[in-house]
Formats: sequence, structure tokens, C-alpha cells
Amino acid sequence: MHTLNIGILAHVDAGKTSLTERLLFDTGAIDRLGSVDAGSTQTDTGDIERRRGITIRSAVASFTVGTSQVNLIDTPGHSDFISEVERALGVLDGAVLVLSAVEGVQAQTRVLMKTLRKMRLPTLVFVNKIDRAGARHEEMLADIRRKLSPQVVPMNAVRQAGSPAARTVPISLDGPDSRSRVAEILAESDDTLLADLVAGSIPTAGRVLAEVRAQTAAGLLHPVFFGSALTGQGIDALIDGISRLLPPARGTGDDDPRATVFAIERAGAGEKVAYLRMHSGELRARQRITSYRLEADGDVSENSEQITALHVIGPVRREAHRPAAGDIAKVWGLSRIRVGDQVGSARGLAGRSHFAPPTLEALARPKQAGQAARLHAALVSLADQDPLIHTRAVPGEGTSVLLYGEVQKDVIAETLLREFGVEAVFEQSRTVHLERPVGVGEACEEIGQHGPGGFFATVGLRVEPATGPGITFRREVELGSLPRPFHRAIEDTVRRTLEQGLHGWAVTGCLVTLTRTGYAAPVSTAGDFRGLTPLVLMRALDIAGTRVYEPCHAFELEVPPDGLSAVTAQLAALGADIMESSGGAETWSVKGDIPARRVREFERQLPALSHGEGVWWSRPSGDRPVLGSVPVRARSDGNPLNRSEYLRHLAQRGTAR
Repeated sequence: MHTLNIGILAHVDAGKTSLTERLLFDTGAIDRLGSVDAGSTQTDTGDIERRRGITIRSAVASFTVGTSQVNLIDTPGHSDFISEVERALGVLDGAVLVLSAVEGVQAQTRVLMKTLRKMRLPTLVFVNKIDRAGARHEEMLADIRRKLSPQVVPMNAVRQAGSPAARTVPISLDGPDSRSRVAEILAESDDTLLADLVAGSIPTAGRVLAEVRAQTAAGLLHPVFFGSALTGQGIDALIDGISRLLPPARGTGDDDPRATVFAIERAGAGEKVAYLRMHSGELRARQRITSYRLEADGDVSENSEQITALHVIGPVRREAHRPAAGDIAKVWGLSRIRVGDQVGSARGLAGRSHFAPPTLEALARPKQAGQAARLHAALVSLADQDPLIHTRAVPGEGTSVLLYGEVQKDVIAETLLREFGVEAVFEQSRTVHLERPVGVGEACEEIGQHGPGGFFATVGLRVEPATGPGITFRREVELGSLPRPFHRAIEDTVRRTLEQGLHGWAVTGCLVTLTRTGYAAPVSTAGDFRGLTPLVLMRALDIAGTRVYEPCHAFELEVPPDGLSAVTAQLAALGADIMESSGGAETWSVKGDIPARRVREFERQLPALSHGEGVWWSRPSGDRPVLGSVPVRARSDGNPLNRSEYLRHLAQRGTAR
């Protein structure tokens, strides 16, 4: 028996969780068909998920087909929980992208397919809800080819679409015309097949099927299945496609255990349970393992812990408690583990993110006085399950949290109350900006320069733009010029200080060079360097200057010709840059980018501007300089690291310990 790990991905409300339930039922994995509306599905197990009827956390369920064990990973469809999808992508062998035959190709669907194609992840497309009023067949195929990928092949057809009697029929390859149509699509990626077609040779059905399998496994072709998770139509064909067209899990061949942590849940007593996808080797209970984590400063940290118990996802097999390459396992006993950690090796930590980071920030305060520490601890605990819920303590005010959207904020508030007993009040969300240095600035402070109240330390720093993102720290001084703890204190303080620049936003794209050091043994301490470094750094940053950048969305817009003028005028008024526009008598397409803070405003205005016929799609895509007044995020913790307080320090020319 071989293992196949696949993800079920979709835009919200396309029927993804219902499809998961139907696959489990039709393969005999469960004996009762659950319902999203009734809150009785296998994968949406949380109280909040059942009540809201949406998937929030990725969940795993299994079924078998012949000699294949298929592990289904049901991911959220709402864009606010895209980070859950992000983590699932790294452990998948294939995917099923679910669309609705009624709503068609939606915004999140396009984002997901672009990512799947870029990753070359083998993907099947399932068009759900063929029995619903308004369901389409040929029009859906045309939309899929135009908006998702031209390299698609329908595997079945629909009769009586849009009615309760809708049914699917397989597309036969017995006839030369049908084989020729499929072969023409396959020939886009196969020169040999193209040459045969040009020569007038029509391939056999066996050759066509073999090429469909090969190109699907390579992520070049996307077979399309129509059906209904509600009635079960088309499900058998999809199950057959999953087992025959998607490639099985592969290991690295190494003997040493290596795995990726892609999800974490809490047991009844609050104990962490980690979901691991095995890449090589085996794990066993009571084994001591080492996990590796990429920290915010770019360093890799290690944690060594002992597994107390583990369980392989899927049917009971021989060696069921010894997960091997390709398996997904639940592991207990790893109290310090976090989503994204790599077990057994640091390989894979530097993987590129597939989706943009969160662009919203909200401040959370406890509703009851005296619970600030408890609230912060609860949010830190949630960050173990979702590292993109980045938290930052704001003394005297609360805890700042990075977010994708308002629904995510509501869910976090409910989770805090239900699981941690803390009622939180969130302030209005605001867009997260960034600062980048625009010039070169250098500053230095010497030992004793400020008299007996000064620091027993010398620090010189140069700040300048860097070619890449983040903070790059380097030294022009010898590593032995200071004791190692002092060097470490300087670098750590530089990274912590640049979490807020001259305008209060995190600084990125910045190269900081340590140009001068000095200390007085035995009186100098690491505290002297931690106290002096921010003052020198902010002086250098002030000399260099920074520019504030705001996140943007790349957008595509379809609008009728009579609404084009009003739509483009409003886009321009909201600060959008229109890169491309084209169209004809029926519709126009407009592409460009727009500040993220303006997206929701334009979405609200679009129906009136386009007579209800405009179709909008956007996704986070980079950033650009802020024009006009610069937004400022002021510090409120009393730490003299913002611009105004630092300039006051320069005027006084004094440094208090």
C-alpha cells in the first residue's frame, strides 16, 4: 500500500468540506454522511467552525482506494485564513481544486490556481453543485480555460445541469474525434505528440491516457471533473482520478527521520499535539528528536524533546505506530514545537512563501482589568498554531496582532474566550506599513563621552539600503574586539530596535554595519551595549532617512463598456495605477495595482459604477512608497527609540542609564 497526501482547496462556500465528507462516505471511511449546516462533518470539529459553517484549521482524514491510502487535508476557503493553506501546500503530493458550477471561478480560486501552477503541484479540478439552479457546464469549461489554465481536459460531461436530476457521463476516448481533441491539448507540452498530429496520426486511447497521467503528475495538465457532493454524482470518477492520476508520496531515501510540522492542535488538557508529514526515516514513541526553527532575526534555533506518544493517520496497519516517509502522524510530548518547524534537519526552513504576509494590524486589550499578561500569553499560544499571527506587546496598551482580515479577528476573539477564558476587545484594524532607508547614515558614541552617567561602551554603526528584504547585520570590526556576549547584545538590540523606525513602522531592506567598538574591563556589561546601541542606531537612521511604503494589491477587473469611464476614474481617485486595459463590444478588462487600504472601498463602489456587472479580483502584491502625508505609528512604551524622543536626546546631549 502506498500513501497519497492531497489537499482540498477552494474559494469559500464552493463545497470543499462537503466534498471531503462525500469522499469519506463513498469510500467507506465513515458510515454516515455529515452536513456542514448541521455541524456534523468529520473535519470541521471546532465549536466555532461548526457554528459558522466554515473551515478555520486544516484537518486530516483518510480513506483507501485499492492499494492507495489517501490522506485528505481539508483547508480553509476564506482568504482570511490563507496562512493555513500556505502550510498545507508544503506537505502535499497533489491537490483537488473545488469550484462551484453556479458561482464559477472566484477570486480565491484564481489565487490558489496561480500558486498551484507555479509550484507545479499535480492538481485535479472538481466543479461542484451541478444540481443547483444556475449551474453551468460548457460555460464553466470556458471560464476555467480563460481564467485558471488553458491546459485542462474534461473527464466527464453533464446532462440536465442546474436541476436535481443532473447527472454526469464519462467522456469516451473510443472515437478518433475525442482522442484528437484531447491530444491537441496534450501536444502543447509534448513535441513528439505534436509531430504525430501534424503528420495526421491520431494516437491510441492508451497513449492518450498515459500522457494525461504523465502531464497531470508533472503539474502541466489539469483534468476537470463535474459532479455534486450533495447527490454523489461524479464522485466515483473523481475518486478514480485521485488514485490513478495523482502521484504517490515520495521519500528522500534517507535513513534519518525528517519531517515538517504543518499543524498543531490542543488536547483536552491543553497539551500540544503536532501534525507531522514524514519525508524520510521513521519515528517511534519515546524517541528523542531535534526540531529546527527559523527565527525572525534569520537565525536557526534548535529544540530537543522526547516523543511521548504518536499515531499514524489512516487505517490500522502493521507498524501503525512507526510513521515512515510519506505518512502523516500525530505526535504528543513536544511542548516547544511550533508550526513550520523542521524535525531532524534544518533543510526546508528557507522555503519561499507562496502568499503575501498579513497587511492588517489590530491592538487587542483585555476587557477586564488585570488580564493583560494572560491575554498576551494566550495570543502567543495561538501564534504557535499560526506563526503569521505575529504578536507584539505594547506596554500599557495591550498586544498588537497581525491579521489578514476582519473575520480572522472575530475568530481569534471567540477562540480567546472559549479556549483561554479571556475576553478581548480589538481596536479598529489599520494597514501595516514598512520603512526603508533612503541614504547612508553613520553615528558613533564613545566610552565616557557623556560623563559619569554614560555607558561603559563604544558603539559605531552605519545604516544603508540593502538589496534584499529584512535586516542584514555585518561587522567591520574583528569578532575578538569584544567578548561574544557583547557582540550578541549589539546585534540583538539592532534587530529589536528596527521593529519601529523613524515613523514607527518596522524597518526592512536595511544593512547595518558595526564600525567601531570598545569596552572597559571589568566594568562594562552587556547592558551597557543594549542601552547605547538604540541611541547610536537611531541617530544613524535619522541621518540616512527612511521612506514609508504601503502594501498594494494587484487587481484585475472586468466591466461593461458603458461603465469603463466611471470605473477607471474612481480607480485613479483611489490612487490605483492602471497598467493594462483591453476589450471590445461586450466587456473590458482592466489590470493594475491599488493600495491595500483602498480595496474594500472600491469593492463597495463597483456595483453602482458598473450597473452590477463588474467582476473584481485582487491579491496582495508587494508595496510602494506612500505619497502625500506619511502615516505614523507612534511608540507608547516610553522607550526612547522613536524619532521625536531621540531628537530630544540629541539636543540634550545626555544619555541616562
